[in-house]
Amino acid sequence: MAQPRKGIPEVNLSYSMLAYSAGGLAAETVRHYASIGLALEPLLQRVARTVERHRMFSSGQKVGVAVSGGADSVCLLFALRELAPHFGILLSVLHLDHGLRGDESTADAEFVRSLADQLGLAAIVERADPRMCPGNLEQAARRARLEFFRRQIAAGLADRVAVGHTRSDQAETVLFRFLRGAATAGLAGIRPVTSTGIVRPLLEVDRGEAEAFLQSRSLCWRQDSTNRSMEFARNRIRHILLPELARAWNPAIARTLAHTADWALAEETFWQGEIERHAASLFHRDGSAVLVRAGALTDLPLAAARRLVRRAIELTKGNLRGLDFAHIAEVLEIAGSPIGRGRAAVPGVRILRSFDWLRFSPAEEPAASHAGYALPLSVPSVVELPGSSAPISLELIDKPETTLWAPHVYNREMGCIDWPRISGPLELRNWRPGDKYQPMGHAGEEKIKRLFQLARIPVWERSGWPVLTDRTGIVWTRRFGPAAAVAPNSSTRTMLRIREIVKLESETPQSTSIKLG
Repeated sequence: MAQPRKGIPEVNLSYSMLAYSAGGLAAETVRHYASIGLALEPLLQRVARTVERHRMFSSGQKVGVAVSGGADSVCLLFALRELAPHFGILLSVLHLDHGLRGDESTADAEFVRSLADQLGLAAIVERADPRMCPGNLEQAARRARLEFFRRQIAAGLADRVAVGHTRSDQAETVLFRFLRGAATAGLAGIRPVTSTGIVRPLLEVDRGEAEAFLQSRSLCWRQDSTNRSMEFARNRIRHILLPELARAWNPAIARTLAHTADWALAEETFWQGEIERHAASLFHRDGSAVLVRAGALTDLPLAAARRLVRRAIELTKGNLRGLDFAHIAEVLEIAGSPIGRGRAAVPGVRILRSFDWLRFSPAEEPAASHAGYALPLSVPSVVELPGSSAPISLELIDKPETTLWAPHVYNREMGCIDWPRISGPLELRNWRPGDKYQPMGHAGEEKIKRLFQLARIPVWERSGWPVLTDRTGIVWTRRFGPAAAVAPNSSTRTMLRIREIVKLESETPQSTSIKLG
């Protein structure tokens, strides 16, 4: 069982009791210490610089410090305790006991409680059992911690949660992701600040430096026995691969990998704005799916096209788990194919091309609610179609007395039928395979499927496509207009006008421009 190196010592709070003005640059922090005859040691200087560089805190914020009991998190707690007056922040201690190591886990929680009590800080200690969650145990434990942090922020107990990831953790993360084939976004590693309020002030501090900081103050910490287990890939990287690379290739490998993450993060920050701009103009929503023109992808520089595909997948399923280079390459190959059709499967996402469009949909997308419908009609009426945002209006009108009127014109919003030639009750239903009729202007009957192909209607738009019938057959359908047998002519006096009440113009009938979050 892991034990602290020694009992919890009395803590010297002389630095942290000094009164400092909030804000300013790290250099001002150093100058302030110098002006009162105290030297701010290098580790604290780097922590202050990291905090200010990434604007992690604002004066008056409540900061929950995530303390596991290990050296990194204890170092973080004492570093922020000494710098808190300068930044004007209020600290508390957060600890989640996963209970995975039995008595050792319980002792960690007691250690953290005692440490917080001695520092005069409020402590929030909770317990969760990730073994009750499906999937990988490490991932389940991580999700439990993030949920624990989120609850503290949502409850107003913290504005930010500081966690103790170091430059050593950053190096391990970058190498781990590189070995798994990550692109630039993955190589950006651990973010200094996240959108959920997590901050990492120790990202410019090595693990050994954190331990030396504690040793210099005769402070203790807990040792997690699982950190030595070679069962975990990260431990093998930490204890075997990185030391070998440092010995044989680059003694500063950890710093080099951390710099790679810093470089990649700056690149991704730039690209994020660019991709959001492209996505806002090129992406369309179709329920839970995302649509984009194939040509729009192939016209972009390859770097932008790859990132746009990646963004479409992320919007569709909410994450990028399981995505690799080959998946994105396959999607771009389909987009560039002259055939105009194709499909690809990414973990959690189904990608289908039809004519000019690519559609990204959840792999477990529920069956369309509008796959089959048949609605008896009265006139006049406004009919809401299942799965459509464009109701259909039917009303009787007198034929305009003007030679400029062209009854055969149909613009997706209006079509007219010679009302006296309608036979029997009307029904509005979805298109079905095998449906055919003779549209006005055609020499004979046409299968509606062929009309779809000629008009380049994507396959996913077809299942709910509205068709109007009377006793004799099809008398009208969206886009292709009235049947020749019932189309208005020079003797027509009363017409049935059919209009789709289109609320938002789009080149795909069922789609709307995407709203990016």
